Amino acid sequence: MLKRFNTKKRFWLVSIFVFSLTVLFAACGEDEPEIIFTADFNSEFIDENHVRFVNQSEGEYYLLDWDFGNGETASNTDKTKVYEMYYPQAGTYTAKLTVIDFEGKRETFTEDISITKDDLVVSFTAGVDATNPNNVNLVNTSVGDFDSFKWIYRSKEILNEINAVAYFPFKGSYEIELQLTKGSDVFSEKQSVSISADDAGYVASFTLAWADEFDDTSVNTNNWTFETGANGWGNNELQNYTNGSNAEVKDGKLIITAKKVNDNKAPGSYTSTRIITKGKKEFTYGKMEIRAKLPSGTGIWPAIWMLGGNISSVSWPACGEIDILEYVGYQPNTIHATVHTTSGSGGNGNGSSKALATAEEEFHIYGLIWTEKEMVFYTDSPENVTHKYSPSNKSDDNWPFNKPQFFILNVAVGGNWGGAQGIDNTIFPQTMQVDYVRVYQGK
Repeated sequence: MLKRFNTKKRFWLVSIFVFSLTVLFAACGEDEPEIIFTADFNSEFIDENHVRFVNQSEGEYYLLDWDFGNGETASNTDKTKVYEMYYPQAGTYTAKLTVIDFEGKRETFTEDISITKDDLVVSFTAGVDATNPNNVNLVNTSVGDFDSFKWIYRSKEILNEINAVAYFPFKGSYEIELQLTKGSDVFSEKQSVSISADDAGYVASFTLAWADEFDDTSVNTNNWTFETGANGWGNNELQNYTNGSNAEVKDGKLIITAKKVNDNKAPGSYTSTRIITKGKKEFTYGKMEIRAKLPSGTGIWPAIWMLGGNISSVSWPACGEIDILEYVGYQPNTIHATVHTTSGSGGNGNGSSKALATAEEEFHIYGLIWTEKEMVFYTDSPENVTHKYSPSNKSDDNWPFNKPQFFILNVAVGGNWGGAQGIDNTIFPQTMQVDYVRVYQGK
């Protein structure tokens, strides 16, 4: 039996329903309330040269970007982090805080910080020596308290000498920097100097900085690391590099032997050695001399070369490669010297070749004179030049050679270049003998 619904009750329910819909649709038509935030901070002097900054920003925001006006910046999401900044010199500094919400909206607050006292002023004099135009006399005239200081020039450093002499062997314009350290802060000043002429006696003044004469009974692991592995090393080579079984030190010489494992002429058909000085002996500039006798035969590819110590961070060829000596057995009596950079690498490397009739039969010195001006590759004496490399306008692309490089000695088998005319399996075993590796450097 159906119950009759009360008419009045039904009227009020319908009215409530309509009112609710009206409110709902009205709400949907309104804009969402905008999230509002403000940027603000408080600055408080700790002493005349130190200021504490405290974030006072309000509202819904995500990121804080600080610029304290003294060269120091910070970016974080910690709204409660307090900063204490050092202002060593009198002056007005504009501190700025930018706060950013999740949608990328920004609000900024700035305040001028007035410093009335000089606590530390970095300054120095730099004058070319009238009696020696390649020397620059330096005097630290900085004012205030600091813990230590150093002069920086030509990738060299002089520590804590009030009066110092910086030597520049080549004509040109150079930058000298004085760095002061106070606590964890570093402050610096730079000046440029002009050198009017080359020092003709620079290279002649080089002295022995490091050498491996191979006078021990085994490879000196304080100098060298065996680099092991297979899979062609990026050049489709066929040897596996072993951890010492293909290298020995005997009668004052390092002997690297490439051996045949089978006749398949495939990856792993040969073994050999590749040793490197990475992380142990690395050098920037100098005269490098390696006395060696080379292996022979089609398919053999020995090399004496260098790579930038920063290869792990910048990769090849940005790290720079210096091939002091390469030899491919199918071109007997011809040696090669090449430079690889971002501006030219692989088949586009900058290099030269030279005839050397006794490369396989006799020991020869394969040398490099590497300065900030140029690279000169030579055989037996600096007058017997194989190749020169000296870009007129040096950049990171064509001159990554202002940073340390390490040595590599290896004998490859096959590969894109070494195996370009195949491999003669009747030649093995083949050895590269190295009498010494020497590095001479100047001041």
